[in-house]
Amino acid sequence: MNLIDSKTYVNLAKSYAGECQAQVRYKFIEYGARNEGYTALSNLIDDIVYQEFNHARMFYTHLQKASTKPITNVDIASGYPFKEKWNLLDNLKFAAEDEANEAEKIYPEYEKTAREEGFTEIADLYKNIIQIENCHKMFFTDIYNQMKSGTLYSKPQKVKWKCGGCGYEEVNKKAFEVCPVCLAKQGAVLLKIQDNA
Repeated sequence: MNLIDSKTYVNLAKSYAGECQAQVRYKFIEYGARNEGYTALSNLIDDIVYQEFNHARMFYTHLQKASTKPITNVDIASGYPFKEKWNLLDNLKFAAEDEANEAEKIYPEYEKTAREEGFTEIADLYKNIIQIENCHKMFFTDIYNQMKSGTLYSKPQKVKWKCGGCGYEEVNKKAFEVCPVCLAKQGAVLLKIQDNA
């Protein structure tokens, strides 16, 4: 089967569109975090924005392999979320839900289709991106839970807090309000998340 005549081809186009949209939605969340003074959080989200860009790039790369001629249009009908508003806490929850939808429903189906159609390389790409989207889901869920419970910069036991601006470190239950070295506000303190706690 030729890729351009397959369901996998349409799924790649949907995936590309979805990753492009996720990249922009997460850029909105990054912008909101930065505006609220959470520079360390905005930097972490910016990393995810770049990862979503690379997911889109890889889907686009496979689309381009489907034809030696320019692809002028891929007509797709698909649903995409537009839940995010201008509330940081809600947007973190929505991002986790969106990542779960990709990792648990959409991409496993696309992986299965690609395997059935004989596109092993593309199926493996979906398999690997599912793992990444699960990590994104866990990240957004963890940050949402910490912000909601008030534990983003306050822990029940002493932990090492590090300024993202200058590297100053301090062990305490609560992160310093202002860095004693570079005077960065608390939002610059590196976060304790599941992957780097």
